[in-house]
Amino acid sequence: FIFFCLGGVMESYPPQCVGVPVDGWTWDQVEGSESSGEVTWGSYAARGMYDGERFVLTDPPILLALYDPMPIEDPTRGVDGHTDDRDLSLIQDEVFAWLGTDALTAWPERGYVWVQVVWDDGTLQDAVDAAYGKGVVIITSVLRPV
Repeated sequence: FIFFCLGGVMESYPPQCVGVPVDGWTWDQVEGSESSGEVTWGSYAARGMYDGERFVLTDPPILLALYDPMPIEDPTRGVDGHTDDRDLSLIQDEVFAWLGTDALTAWPERGYVWVQVVWDDGTLQDAVDAAYGKGVVIITSVLRPV
């Protein structure tokens, strides 16, 4: 099985993670991979389609060191939030528990709780806005449309 590690990666040897299954990947089509035992890994940029459960490659992956990504726009436009640190910590714990495995990571920063997920079409952002008010929790997606 091939998986994209999209959240934290345990720094064991070989590295371990929980990820999104990938269809269409073969290690023969890429350079820059490492192997230990039955595990092979590397850092790549990939283009494809995500159906909410699996990622299907539509183009060959690119070694991440050779990829120049488009900058990610700050959804807050650099404006700090107004929620205090104590409330942010409580909200972070609630949101992380609520989203479960949909949340890859969450952290308080600049007056917001930032939550990184595999993909949000706006539904998750709308839900946290309804629960906590607009501009308290910022949902960002690891997978991005191009």
